[in-house]
Amino acid sequence: MLFISSLMLLAAFSPALALTSPIMTPGIALLRSSNGSYKSLNWSGYAVTGATGSVTSVTGSWTVPTLDSNTGTALAATWVGIDGFNSNTVEQTGTMIATSSAQSTYGVPEYCAWYEFYPGPMYLITSLTINPSDIISASVTYTASSGSPGGPAFGGLVFAPRDPIRSSSGTFTITITDTTSGKSFSTTGTVRNAARSSAEWITEAPSSSSGIIPLANFGTANYGYYTTDVSGTCYATVSGSTGAIGSFGSSVQTLTMVNSAGTAIATPSVLFSDGTSFSIVYS
Repeated sequence: MLFISSLMLLAAFSPALALTSPIMTPGIALLRSSNGSYKSLNWSGYAVTGATGSVTSVTGSWTVPTLDSNTGTALAATWVGIDGFNSNTVEQTGTMIATSSAQSTYGVPEYCAWYEFYPGPMYLITSLTINPSDIISASVTYTASSGSPGGPAFGGLVFAPRDPIRSSSGTFTITITDTTSGKSFSTTGTVRNAARSSAEWITEAPSSSSGIIPLANFGTANYGYYTTDVSGTCYATVSGSTGAIGSFGSSVQTLTMVNSAGTAIATPSVLFSDGTSFSIVYS
């Protein structure tokens, strides 16, 4: 089932800039699954799932992929985050590549960093200059919760959650570092009814208000310690236990992105022996 909601963007501020055209992450568009292996129209990579309220942090690292084709209007976002696999909230940060037409349409550079506390807007991180082959390290951490009244989340819009509604807000801190340049960005955000039921390491075809945007040809995206030499990476904390992706056993979900005909267009490898590293290949 496809979950896509339209939301107007908020005003821009520095060092983050709200996009002039709406790009958002509505959560995974799942088609079918079998024994922890999923097919999706917009996500490829890995997720670790848990009970509602169990996920408190996620870390990840990757090498910024190189845009292999500059034709058409297409985007590819590489990110780590909490939520979205089985909820209508996502707290995430990552990098993105864009073809020339997508740059004109959505107001994004060819390579950029961004963050999002969905259903809030996506913001470009203007203080980070991203280049292909840069090594990126990122984290999302749940820091606090507070009570809040029930009702619509933003501007009178009511979202249909896939998890039970709780009258609380969660505060999250995102940090993203370009270890190649040594520059870093961090901010906090509050998300109503954040499920905290999954952690993800994903390459995504982003969405706009009209649906999923075509996936840019990113070649190969490499994640984890083997290719980035970042320690303690591609870890999650679920129900108080912290470990690499591969340490979570049956809670690990593998995601292959397919087109509308069901043909794979972004396929993750098996996890390497360190339990943190894998690659995603565009096809």
